[in-house]
Parts: sequence; structure tokens; C-alpha cells
Amino acid sequence: MVEKDLDTRFQEAVEIAETIPQASLPQDVQLRLYAYYKHATSENNIVSSNQMLNFDLRNAFKTNAWMQISHLSINEAKELYIKNILEIHNSRK
Repeated sequence: MVEKDLDTRFQEAVEIAETIPQASLPQDVQLRLYAYYKHATSENNIVSSNQMLNFDLRNAFKTNAWMQISHLSINEAKELYIKNILEIHNSRK
């Protein structure tokens, strides 16, 4: 069996994530998934000044979650996103 490439597996995980009701997940899990996704899909990993102008409490938590994983490579973030989504998906079966 041929293993799928990382980008294909990541896209499949994104599609699975879209079927999971966000409200059914604890906020810490939502933030972790957000951070992995944001890190994996951002072209530059710097918070823009425009984002800073719209900085409310919700965005503060999201930015903090993202910054906590800033040491990861994009591929590591994708792998962790895939792993977490599949764990959530499989636990719901």
C-alpha cells in the first residue's frame, strides 16, 4: 500500500474537521487545533499590525495558542493536526 503524502492527509483531515461540530469540542482542544491549522497554512508566521488592531480576548487566546507552537515546523504542525483530528473522529464512532 502506498502511503499518502502529507498534504493529501492534511487536506483529508481538514475535510473531516469540517464535519465535527466545533461546539462539541472543549475550548483547549479548539485552540490547539486552530494553532496547528494556522501554523500549517500561514505563509508567514508573524502577527500583522492589522491583526493587532483587532486584538480582542478571543484573538488573544488564539494568538497565544499559535505562538506556543511556533517552534514547530509546518510539517510537524500538519502531522499534529492530522493526529488530533483523527483521534477526535475515531472517538466519535
